[in-house]
Amino acid sequence: MIVLKTSSEIEQMKEACKIAAGALKAAGEAVEPGVSSAYIDKIARDYIVKHGAKPTFLGYNGYPAASCVSINDTVIHGIPSKSQIIKAGDIVSIDVGATFKGYVGDNAATFAAGEISPEAQRLCDTTRESLYEGIKMAVAGGRLGDIGSTIQRYCEERGFSVVREYTGHGVGKVMHEDPSVPNYGTPGRGVRLLPGMTIAIEPMINQGGAGIRQLPDGWTVKTRDGKLSAHFEHTIAISSNGPVILTMI
Repeated sequence: MIVLKTSSEIEQMKEACKIAAGALKAAGEAVEPGVSSAYIDKIARDYIVKHGAKPTFLGYNGYPAASCVSINDTVIHGIPSKSQIIKAGDIVSIDVGATFKGYVGDNAATFAAGEISPEAQRLCDTTRESLYEGIKMAVAGGRLGDIGSTIQRYCEERGFSVVREYTGHGVGKVMHEDPSVPNYGTPGRGVRLLPGMTIAIEPMINQGGAGIRQLPDGWTVKTRDGKLSAHFEHTIAISSNGPVILTMI
């Protein structure tokens, strides 16, 4: 069931989203060669707690950390570890959520550890840009397929692949609400977009093929061919005046 929020509820969501965005920014600024993924997670967790919120991911279905830190060929759900040291040239995707006064904010971005290869930079730029192209289509009266097809076309025209098994989602009082928000699709198809809908749009884009594999830990998802993957995400609200990015700071 899709839950439509009132304007006052969306204002409350903005508070959670602002904290999530601040945590992502702080964690991203900490990305550099020589630091561990556990250190990145600590930065995000400390920021969330300092601002009176709870790390949404921590304990979610048993997940052991406050954020997902996914390096290079890890698509999503990378578990932070003290032994996992970021190296120069790595790309590091950080996904973090905050729960504040009963509402969730969820966002992600991919950061460079020092100087990265031109192809890695192009992947990150394309994934980020595809997110904003998709957001432009998140207008009242449109369809979910307008968002997904726009992201898909933008990335595939540039030689990249769209992960199919994981999607964006509705977000509100819980992290995953209806509807699912695929990063692929057909224009004019899918759920009608209505004012009051709040969704997380999050393209996960691979340098090589779209295939993925899950590690035995039950969380970590990697590209099947070992090539790079990037991930960007915003929580947005559908309004009669166009999309509102709630996790923008």
